[in-house]
Amino acid sequence: MKLSIIILSYKNPGLLRLCLNSLANGLSKDLDYEIIVVDNASTYETSSVVSHDFDGKFKKLKLVSIKENTGYTKGVNEGIKHSEGDFIFYMNHDVVIAKNSVERLMEYLKIRPDVGLVGPELLNFNGTHQNSSFRFYTPMTILYRRMSYLPFASRELDNFTMQDKDFTKILEVDWISGAAFMFSRKAVDKIGLLDEKLFHYFSDVDWSRRFWENGYKVIYYPVSKIYHYHGQGSRGRFGVFEIFVNKETRWHISDAARYFRKYGLFTKHFCS
Repeated sequence: MKLSIIILSYKNPGLLRLCLNSLANGLSKDLDYEIIVVDNASTYETSSVVSHDFDGKFKKLKLVSIKENTGYTKGVNEGIKHSEGDFIFYMNHDVVIAKNSVERLMEYLKIRPDVGLVGPELLNFNGTHQNSSFRFYTPMTILYRRMSYLPFASRELDNFTMQDKDFTKILEVDWISGAAFMFSRKAVDKIGLLDEKLFHYFSDVDWSRRFWENGYKVIYYPVSKIYHYHGQGSRGRFGVFEIFVNKETRWHISDAARYFRKYGLFTKHFCS
């Protein structure tokens, strides 16, 4: 089998249905694939989307039901453990693919064995570009994201989100968004699964860094375009005080602390 597609679902049957519909309409009929839906905190409403609504609509469709919310990192790892493909494409349940977008990522990986992770251009549903390629965090980036209205914070965030780059071109980047990306079985066998000490927010950053440190490149590939509903759950109306009112902000800060304990406060960059 050439390709495994992993979808991580969490308590939103509507978005999951939209995601699976896009795959049903967007994947080539000639593609050899399987789809694995990992359903965190699984309920009848979400699991029935897979077991009833899409039964028989794909070549191979698996449901992995998890009773509790184990988080992004363990959910993605669970999908990888259940996968059989030579190439693996991960997508959030709030992602909608365009035609040929998945196939283009796989064709690129086939001719670039030096690439460990490749991510598409993410688009908002109105067709505008969504930031999905980044330079590595510094400790101040965490604070500045909640003070973006200040000029000095805005300048730092522009550097973090690589606003000096042309997003119509293929780019080497420090890390790519965990909303949608592809990698090979051979590469993940070498570097290992995502670090489950990170619950949610820094596992994509950490994984990209480990790909770089093991001799693989991380690539933003705008030839492939994918739509993503970006809720920015860790950001809200209360700026630096968000930690007191927002559970996802606390997850973000907690994972950031674990990440910086692992790598130190001084950031090494792998791309210019």
